[in-house]
Amino acid sequence: MIAYLIRRILYAFPVLIGVNLLTFFLFFVVNTPDDMARMQLGMKRVTPEAIEKWKQQQGYDKPLMLNTQAAGMSKISDTVFFEKSVRMFVFDFGYANDGRNIAREIQTRMLPSLAIALPTFVVGLLLYITFALFMTLFRGTALDTLGVALCVFLMSVSGLFYIIGGQFLAGKLWHWVPISGYVGGADSIKFILLPVLIGVVSGIGASGRWYRTIFLEEINKDYVRTARAKGLSELRVLFGHVLKNAMIPILTGVVVVIPLLFMGSLLTESFFGIPGLGSYTIDAINAQDFGVVRAMVFLGSVLYIVGLVLTDISYTLVDPRVRLQ
Repeated sequence: MIAYLIRRILYAFPVLIGVNLLTFFLFFVVNTPDDMARMQLGMKRVTPEAIEKWKQQQGYDKPLMLNTQAAGMSKISDTVFFEKSVRMFVFDFGYANDGRNIAREIQTRMLPSLAIALPTFVVGLLLYITFALFMTLFRGTALDTLGVALCVFLMSVSGLFYIIGGQFLAGKLWHWVPISGYVGGADSIKFILLPVLIGVVSGIGASGRWYRTIFLEEINKDYVRTARAKGLSELRVLFGHVLKNAMIPILTGVVVVIPLLFMGSLLTESFFGIPGLGSYTIDAINAQDFGVVRAMVFLGSVLYIVGLVLTDISYTLVDPRVRLQ
């Protein structure tokens, strides 16, 4: 177990370096530091001196990836990429273009993102699995057909429709909850209720069909026939045997959403005015704030790698046959 964890951690470093390199390349292919300076200072009447001063303040006055004028390792270390990337591995994200500490902003905005993502994840997972088990229980009947048709219909509707429709009905027409905004404390419930509800409803279609497929694959296996031959009820077979043996593919799918629990939902937070990490990322992209974008991409990569390790470890809990070598 320990050796496995060490290997996975060592594998993570080249992955994170590659993610940093790709993000750096894509960002600076679109804009040079001079373009970023002009956007921050204003496109009109920007002097070359002002551009150079801004680049020095932001640390963009050095060569991007290769310093041909330096000697030895300084050719690589005395560059924008190296200086900006090394600090990321100790979670020193530096400062945004507006002078705010990125790490402090992430800590502040993480709670609103978690307030929406965590209940959406927990309630959604329980609802999706229950709905899929219900369709599996009545497989081949009219109820199963109706459930599948409902899933296909919900999958065909854009996520923006749920957001805009929910805001119009629950916020503007019925005045049940605010359309947008966020406050801390107990009053936050009325602001996160609609985003959570929309997040759960919008995922029923895809998740319900996926879990139903998993359960249908398990329902025809030999151990299920043996359980039925022993006289167990269909409900006990489903919840006591099928659900337990389907946990490995379920856990594999759950790991995909782990980064979203911390990173937030880009569309949901932007449309509902939630000051979370999702809206923070969108604002940074619009402002072409390279420091914030790289920090969010790096953090998402770290969380995804951590999720993969936790998933592999959890396999040993749900299936004793799986052993980490």
